[in-house]
Amino acid sequence: MSYPEQAPARRPGVVVLAVVVLAVMTLGALGYAVAGLSTIGGTVARFRTAAAGTSADAGQIDAVVTLLRGSVVLSAVLSLLAGLLLIGLALGLAAGRPGARVATWVVAGLGLLLGCCGIVALVVQRAAPLDFGDDRAAAELVSLIADAHPSWWIPLTATLSVAQVLGYLVVAALLATPSSNVWFRRSPAPPSGHQPPAPPAYPPSGQHPLAPPGYPPMGQQPPHQPYPPPGAPPSFPYPPR
Repeated sequence: MSYPEQAPARRPGVVVLAVVVLAVMTLGALGYAVAGLSTIGGTVARFRTAAAGTSADAGQIDAVVTLLRGSVVLSAVLSLLAGLLLIGLALGLAAGRPGARVATWVVAGLGLLLGCCGIVALVVQRAAPLDFGDDRAAAELVSLIADAHPSWWIPLTATLSVAQVLGYLVVAALLATPSSNVWFRRSPAPPSGHQPPAPPAYPPSGQHPLAPPGYPPMGQQPPHQPYPPPGAPPSFPYPPR
């Protein structure tokens, strides 16, 4: 009889490395959210100061401020949710759950797509600013948004987008290695303290429940019956013919 392969005593190094990469990406997402929320006040103040010298009225300035606050809060919320998702995937991978590996591949694909879109958006925004036509006030306000952020904000955003793409690529590749396949396809090890099933209990007399009447108890040999001498009649009667 063949038995399923038991769980290895230690996790493969590639699985541990994938968990570490996901943990680092989680810290990056949480740090980005905290940085955005902590700098929004100064960003809005700098924007209002710069917008006071433009042709935009108070209503237009307030609308852009609302949009600026909303974008930062939305980005922070998405970063927090992404961090929670990544830490959940990391815990599932560390526990050796096959579903966690499949979910990580799906999230990695989505993360690659979003990361590439973010990089393209930053490049296009720098290379080809938005054209508002005759709306001079809107053009002036939008041009002030990038300068209102801290000087390190846009480089940080670009760096995290590139790191996100590379991180998901590394995790997806690590989880596709042969050692990862063995780790996630093994049978789970029995829990500690697991005892094999006890043998069936026999009656106090030691008699097997399926033994015929008069059979000796378990562990004893039946008594030796001497053979009758030659010519002696059998010890048991034959039925009459």
